[in-house]
Amino acid sequence: MDDLIKYAPDLLAGFLKNVQLSVICAILSLIFGTILVAMRVSPTPVLRGAGAAYVNIVRNTPLTLVLAFSALGLSDTLGVTFSEEPSTNSFWLVVLGLSLYTATFVCEALRSGINTVPMGQAEAARAIGLTFFQSLRMIILPQAFRAVVAPLGSVIIAMIKNTTVAIAAGYLAESAFVMRDTFDETGVSIPIFVGIVIAFMIVTLPIGFFTGWLANRLAVAR
Repeated sequence: MDDLIKYAPDLLAGFLKNVQLSVICAILSLIFGTILVAMRVSPTPVLRGAGAAYVNIVRNTPLTLVLAFSALGLSDTLGVTFSEEPSTNSFWLVVLGLSLYTATFVCEALRSGINTVPMGQAEAARAIGLTFFQSLRMIILPQAFRAVVAPLGSVIIAMIKNTTVAIAAGYLAESAFVMRDTFDETGVSIPIFVGIVIAFMIVTLPIGFFTGWLANRLAVAR
């Protein structure tokens, strides 16, 4: 317990970095995932093929490799940088890699939601002169989001936990790295480990309960 009290400020700072990563990545992954699902259900074969290839490749690649590619491939090899400050640059590389990775799961969740929308509604939209993307934006996607609130909540919870592997992209400020650094100094401390677990549960459990409640509230009787 003394170790937990002693290193609490550093652990809290690291955990807040995880929360910051989670908020930004959640927003970006929802945006990227919506774009991907539009590509996957597009009537244009090229867009469908590109969307399917991206989702199948990235979704089946280990996250640590995606983050390592962000750091080594994009930053070191291609020279893609977001800031001259190493820690800031690493932060945004993690954001990029984690968002693009999570977007594939958002895409597949939304695609399952689109499959629940009756085909007649899309046909009716075409009958009144709406384009594919107009019907997708105004009719299909709103219903798809309502149908997959709970699965999207599970995706976001998994993404929050995935922020603990940010070290793969060289980001050395999040909670898992701080915990490991602390263990190197003090030895394995059960109170510190339990404290980090509880901190993540405080964030993830309310999201699970809220999305479950919201899914029941927004459920459409068919």
